[in-house]
Formats: sequence, C-alpha cells, structure tokens
Amino acid sequence: MSENIYVGVDLGGTAIKVGICNAEGQLLHTFEGPTGTQDGVETVIDNIEKYVRQIVEDSPYTWDQLAGVGAGVAGFTNIKEGIIILAPNIGFRDVPIRAILENRLNKPVRIDNDANVAALGEAWSGAGRGIDNCVCYTLGTGVGGGIIINGKIYQGYAGLAGELGHISVVPDLEAIQCGCGKMGCLETVSSATGIIRMATDAVARGDRTTLSLVEQITAKDVFDAAKAGDEVALRIVGRAAFYLGKSMAAFAAVLNPEVFIIGGGVSKAGDILFDEVRRVFAQLTPAPLQTGVSIIPAQLGNDAGIVGAAGLLLRS
Repeated sequence: MSENIYVGVDLGGTAIKVGICNAEGQLLHTFEGPTGTQDGVETVIDNIEKYVRQIVEDSPYTWDQLAGVGAGVAGFTNIKEGIIILAPNIGFRDVPIRAILENRLNKPVRIDNDANVAALGEAWSGAGRGIDNCVCYTLGTGVGGGIIINGKIYQGYAGLAGELGHISVVPDLEAIQCGCGKMGCLETVSSATGIIRMATDAVARGDRTTLSLVEQITAKDVFDAAKAGDEVALRIVGRAAFYLGKSMAAFAAVLNPEVFIIGGGVSKAGDILFDEVRRVFAQLTPAPLQTGVSIIPAQLGNDAGIVGAAGLLLRS
C-alpha cells in the first residue's frame, strides 16, 4: 500500500474531528475527540497532535504515507503565515499553529477558515466533484461560504475572500444592521437567524399565521408552515430566497461559476427554498451568464470540513 494519504482536522469549540482522505478526496477513516478548550491552548494543540497520530495508527496506513495535515477553524486566520489570529470558540489568539504542528508532526501543515474548507470539501469530492469553478454557501446561524476558482480556494489578498453573508443586498429602507455592524447584509435575511427574526417580528405585529402558536420558533418551523401553505411563512421564505438568488446573480456576473452549492441547516428545507432561489436567479441574471449554471444542495454534510481540510494540501 503505497498511496499518499491526507489528514483533515475540523477544529471546533467542543470537538476535534479528524479524517483520512486519499488523493481523490475519498474519506477513508474518521475520529472525533474533545477539544479541551477549558484546559488552555497547549492542551488543544496536544489533542490535535494526539488525534492525528491516533487516526493514522488505527488505520491500515503508515505514518510515512501521510503527505500532510490540513486544519479548518472558525475564526480569523493568516493563511500565508499559518497563524490563527482569533478563534474565540477555542480560545486562540495569535497562535502560529502551522509552525507548531509542523515541528511536532514533521509533516507539511496548511490552515484555513471553516467556511473555506467546507467549500473545498464539497468542490473536491461532494456536490461539486469534477467542477473547477463554483461558489458554495453555508446557511446556518449565519451565512458563510467559499469561492473555488480553477479547482482551488480563492482567498483574496488578505485571505478574507468568500464572506458571502456580508454582501449588501437588502435595500436601505428594508435593511437592518448585521452583526458585522453594516446594514443590509445577506446574513440578515437568508440565515436561520434572519428567518427566525422575520417570523418573530411577524408574530409580534399580529400577522395571521400558524407560527403564532409556536412557543420558540425555529427556521424549520417557518419552512414547515410555508409547505403547509401559511401565507406569512411563504412570504418569509420567499424573501430569504429572493436575496439569496440576488446575491448569486451578482456572483454570476463577476465570477461566472458553473455551480452554486448550498449547504448548512437551512438548505434542508428542500424544494420550497431551492425552486424559488432558482427562479430569482433566472429572473435577475442575464441569459448568457445563467446558461449551464446549476444551483444544487451540498452532499457531504458534517464531513465537508474534514474533507476540505485534507484537501488544503492539494488544492490551495
């Protein structure tokens, strides 16, 4: 067995997930262990090293076959220098993680933020497999994403490209302030948080909706109500889909991707979301820029971050 393997690390606040991929992006083995943030930065780094060594040791592969390690983290990263500038959920600030891990593991290490590696995972071996140019959205508590150009993550000059949730798409008169401090960001309407806010506001206004019977509204409640024909829920879903499709039209004009991939919890809404996003995209995008372009759901789920992190060694 002589093939190279690549280990991906998904560094979360509660758990560290690691996985082994081959050169084709196939996820071969996974392992998960506690992050240990409560015990400090050194313990977290110790755990990363331990889990990487353990997954290789427990697999049919040898340490010599390990070509490198990639890590994705929710936070601000200096990708070129391999430094985690700030990752509040794991207590990291200005940690030169690449140099530390390369010294400990004696293997090449790459890092990137979690949204970029999830996008790379989908592009490498998920919904975008075999496609060199795509834009990936992650619709969850916020709106994240990543841009893949010629098969590689586009990072921008400071490594901050792909902040899809902070495109200003909502007109001033309808805009609210985003968590980033700016007005009208996509995240304010197309994230789970935005959908819940719109539903809660509708109930508070006294709009006639079955959502008024729900004690703690979730995004799923809104989508379920919309599927059942609730007019208020349909309006909210339509608004979230409209601005998502509008942002895609802008990306189509600038990047001309072949595929838009939508992942995250909100994407599980299914056709009621996707059909409307596709309709808006077709309405707002010039015909030549939408020809052959598809809008599809992500495939890898929670494994996208591990796969994409492993792919940093080959496709970044």
